[in-house]
Amino acid sequence: MIIERLSQEHRNIEKLLAILERELEVFDRGNRPDYEVIRAVISYFEVYPEVFHHPQEDLVFAKLRTRDPVAAAKVGDLAGEHHKGAERLRRVACAVENVLADAEVLRQDVDTIVRDFIVHERHHMMMEDRDFFPAALKALKPEDWTEIASAVTGHKDPLFSDVTEERFDALRAHILRLEQEAEAERK
Repeated sequence: MIIERLSQEHRNIEKLLAILERELEVFDRGNRPDYEVIRAVISYFEVYPEVFHHPQEDLVFAKLRTRDPVAAAKVGDLAGEHHKGAERLRRVACAVENVLADAEVLRQDVDTIVRDFIVHERHHMMMEDRDFFPAALKALKPEDWTEIASAVTGHKDPLFSDVTEERFDALRAHILRLEQEAEAERK
């Protein structure tokens, strides 16, 4: 089901936000974070949410607007939110590239830009999970879901599926290592 896949993608995105947050903490302590991992996270956000995840949400939202305009109004300007998220991501990418190019950049400014992205992404996904997805599940009819499913591509997530892309290998290994460390801490 489309909403289940979108929710799973949110959980995957949260893993990446947590990694970005950990790397930012390393940076904030004055140490060198893993820039290969940071760049891979940025690259993932440039590709998957923008090209696949958000367009699917936009299709669902368009149907919701037709079926339940009041619920859609409560969700707000979803496309606008996605656009603002893309702008914040561009600022993150620019800040990271400036650091790597040894440009004059304040550590606090980089921290603010990256934290702003993380906070807004989490808030946005929370709103979708709390308001948008339940409203869509309630309002849309089976034929709406069929129509949406026929319009979406069957493209697999390049990081969290069996069809993985080589450029995400370091990031995938980093995620697995963090999950193993978290599991070991729970025992």
